Amino acid sequence: MSSADPPLYADLDGTILSTDLLYESFLSAFKASPWVAIQCVGWTLQGRARLKEELAARASIEVATLPYRAPVLAFLREEHARGRRIVLTTASWVSLAEAVAKHLGLFDEVMATTREGNLKGEAKAARIVARSGEKGFDYIGDSAADVAVWRRSREAYVVEGAGRLSARVPQGVPVKRVFRKGGARELLTAALRALRPHQWSKNLLVFVPLVAAHRVTEVAAVATSVAAFVSFCLLASAAYLLNDLLDLPADRAHPRKRLRPLAAGELPIPAGAVLLALCVAGGAIVACALPPSFQVTMAAYFLLTVAYSMSLKRVAILDLVSLALLYTTRIVAGGFALATPVSFWLLAFAMFLFFSLALVKRYAELVLLENGSDPVPGRGYAGHDLEVILAIGSASAMVSALVLALYINGESAKNLYARPEMLWMLCPILLYWISRVWLLAARGKMHDDPIVFALRDRASYAVAGLGALVVYLAT
Repeated sequence: MSSADPPLYADLDGTILSTDLLYESFLSAFKASPWVAIQCVGWTLQGRARLKEELAARASIEVATLPYRAPVLAFLREEHARGRRIVLTTASWVSLAEAVAKHLGLFDEVMATTREGNLKGEAKAARIVARSGEKGFDYIGDSAADVAVWRRSREAYVVEGAGRLSARVPQGVPVKRVFRKGGARELLTAALRALRPHQWSKNLLVFVPLVAAHRVTEVAAVATSVAAFVSFCLLASAAYLLNDLLDLPADRAHPRKRLRPLAAGELPIPAGAVLLALCVAGGAIVACALPPSFQVTMAAYFLLTVAYSMSLKRVAILDLVSLALLYTTRIVAGGFALATPVSFWLLAFAMFLFFSLALVKRYAELVLLENGSDPVPGRGYAGHDLEVILAIGSASAMVSALVLALYINGESAKNLYARPEMLWMLCPILLYWISRVWLLAARGKMHDDPIVFALRDRASYAVAGLGALVVYLAT
């Protein structure tokens, strides 16, 4: 079957894809070797095509999991079924374009950037006209650079957001169809989701030294802890953004993480990078108003998150120790902000408890695997590790309860509390909560982040309320 319509030339980045393969290539290459960031300067000076060639050679792109625009793909499939000739025409490097074309199976030909030049704007228009003649083709694109192509096309198909790109199509060229993508409101919503404000609850740990030292009635101390909390929230969001940028392939292969704004293409990679920089700058500015020891701790926290995102998350057990340290660091930083030393008992309790919760996180991810021998994408575990993780996590949870019991029986508790014997009620409360968390994880009913689970769990709120009541009575 053949179509009487002229060839349809289709752009790739931003049109068929909700992302840009140049930025995808850079992130993949950067994750493998951060020195690529410096090399990019030299490659760019040699031309855009050279930059794309070098990055494509160093990148590993999973084209099957890339975020595609469903309405555009549906349209192309309809045209393909009618027998229309479709040409993938993109400024992406040719090897990446060919990989996408092979995966989709919709294109009769691929025209892309090669060593001959960067196929964008006027260069793309000239190449197409040389093949199909003036006004002898239709074109679908999404950016201002495509106006040069539409000017010489028969009909225009436009993918646009809030910028009214279709209004810029030259007069005399009919806009046959407009495909909508997210506008400013959707972009803002995606940016907010990428910050993961629901995860800021973890940063409440900076208030633990304030409560443990019984200084909650001191206005200055509370204000200092609030500043520390804000600084941590900003830097934590920066860490989440960095993690999402560097972990795109693994997130796209995950049943839930694939819906994250960057993985789903709802938030462009450049916007994510700018947001990351703003969060780092904001967190650092707030930290500058706090003691130097807090600033050093914050720097150590951020460096550990970078190391975790770059490599530690792929090393079994070491990734869990890193997560436990990141939680405990919040408590240490809260103590430094107030110039209040954090006790050995608190640190020991926090380390064992958070190590157990980190194991819950990995256990929940492994439960989702259909095949027990399959590895978790981007992690150092496979489904058959479940029993080992369960054993280590349960043991760590019990040790945290033991540390709490030893603290209650020690001199520190007797000096701080009027009725320290009341604190014994905390042990069964903790044992109930952590055992329930592990039981639900074993049943496959645990969110892949136990903190997020606790924020949505009524029983966890009841446990927190009972624990606060016990501490109040002991005080």
